Amino acid sequence: MASPIKDSIAQAVKDAMRARNKERLTVLRMLMSEFKRVEVDERIEVDDKRVLAILDKSAKQRRDAAQQYRDAERIDLAEVEEFEIGVIQDYLPKQFSSEEITGLLDEAISSTGASSMADMGKLMAALKPKLQGRADMGEVSKLVKQKLN
Repeated sequence: MASPIKDSIAQAVKDAMRARNKERLTVLRMLMSEFKRVEVDERIEVDDKRVLAILDKSAKQRRDAAQQYRDAERIDLAEVEEFEIGVIQDYLPKQFSSEEITGLLDEAISSTGASSMADMGKLMAALKPKLQGRADMGEVSKLVKQKLN
């Protein structure tokens, strides 16, 4: 099954080429090459679920890199990473608010019966499909630890 998100990114590549938007084109091509790498390595055609996972991972990598550049006082490089995050976020669904994440977390705790840190893996497994691409899983993990302690 083809991915509408992947198709829209492929179209955006063409649009960026026509507009001669070199910076945006670079990011979009990087995303397309990552999709292709996964398809070749795993001999599959990526679906929307997998595309969202790849986009989410790419955004996280850039957030980490931007933070490292800021820590090293390389603001110019951090701004490049942040621009790339902005392009990637154009294709991610609307991010959940803190209240929405907390609500889903409380719901997952009651449905899984999680009560201690030993249940964290079970709880994260229940949350991940609902939150993939719509929340920073690192932040969700911190919230889960706070709730279970």
